[in-house]
Amino acid sequence: MTTGYATRGADAVVSEAQRQEALDELGILDTAPEERFDRITRMAARIFGTRSSAISFIDRDRQWLKSVVGEVDREKRRSDAFCDTVVRERDTLVVPDASADPRFKHNPFVEGDPGLRFYAGHPLEAPGGEPVGSFCVFGPEPRTMTDDDIRLLRDFAGWVQDELWASEELDRAAEVQRGLLPKEPIRPPGYDVAARCLPARVVGGDFYSWQETPGGAAFTIGDVMGKGLSAAIIAATVRGVFLGTGVQGDIVAMATAAADVLQPDLEEAGSFVTMLHARLDAASGDLRYLDSGHGLGLIVRADGSTERLFSVNPPLGIDLGIPLIARHTTIGPGDAFVAVSDGVLDLFDGTLTGLEEVAAIVRRGPDAQAAVDGILALTPRRAADDVTVVIVRRRG
Repeated sequence: MTTGYATRGADAVVSEAQRQEALDELGILDTAPEERFDRITRMAARIFGTRSSAISFIDRDRQWLKSVVGEVDREKRRSDAFCDTVVRERDTLVVPDASADPRFKHNPFVEGDPGLRFYAGHPLEAPGGEPVGSFCVFGPEPRTMTDDDIRLLRDFAGWVQDELWASEELDRAAEVQRGLLPKEPIRPPGYDVAARCLPARVVGGDFYSWQETPGGAAFTIGDVMGKGLSAAIIAATVRGVFLGTGVQGDIVAMATAAADVLQPDLEEAGSFVTMLHARLDAASGDLRYLDSGHGLGLIVRADGSTERLFSVNPPLGIDLGIPLIARHTTIGPGDAFVAVSDGVLDLFDGTLTGLEEVAAIVRRGPDAQAAVDGILALTPRRAADDVTVVIVRRRG
């Protein structure tokens, strides 16, 4: 097996070990089908008029297909794969009739089922330039490729590669975003605290944070309009501003200062953020909170009742020229403060009646973590929106 791959336009050589490491780092092998890739292979088969099209990766001793059109096995021996030649030669490979090509005429896929004759593939590279696979079209009838056809094939391969590289960038962004969430648990005396954030995509616009304060703790949950990387960037900015303003002063003054700092950036981005910030005095259970357009906080009472924490302020990024207003309530023994993002409502019927379902799960949970887990257990594999839950329960 070839162990070195010359990079195009350079004298550097990528070893097989480096190539394999780059493929492993992509995290693409043995993953489920994805519409963003299947769309490309369907379109290519239709445009080129071939029976099959595939996105192929060359693993240690096998070829594995991320996406394929046609009745083709997703995994086969590397030594039998035409795509292995593409990876080794680092160039577009066109085989008009494999049965007449001395390199391939004795290939089991040529001599046997499916009777492969035509193949055209272009290499796929990892972000570091390592060859990891091929985008290809193929079928049982011999055919030729024009220069325009070859350019189009390379365009399709470029499209696939862009998706691969975007995935890696999002994975790195997800690591950064996860790193921004609280790393250490917080334990106000007499309270049980748990939270979790599940983005609908690799990264998302939901966030939460908590901080210890003299005699208690502060909690924030926010939801940026939109999803994906742009929402994640805004969420990180909002979270950073709120953490930077501190928790020692008045809650209204802090939120007003944060809103003033964020307003120009949110206007520029054409976005807004709903946010609920609460300060807890652990000894008394007093909870002073400021809700800016969020409206998804509640107190689940030990007596079976539920108190909604209504929003009276506009979201951040919508300046109505009116002062912010804070309110307060009390968390009694056995009560729980619950704050969720609107993605949680989609786990039920999508309306505010879902908050009663949330309250029921909280009541059944023996502690805050069990309640958070019970809510997130309802999250489908592909949620339509980010899902975030924060629960602060006072021990009875």
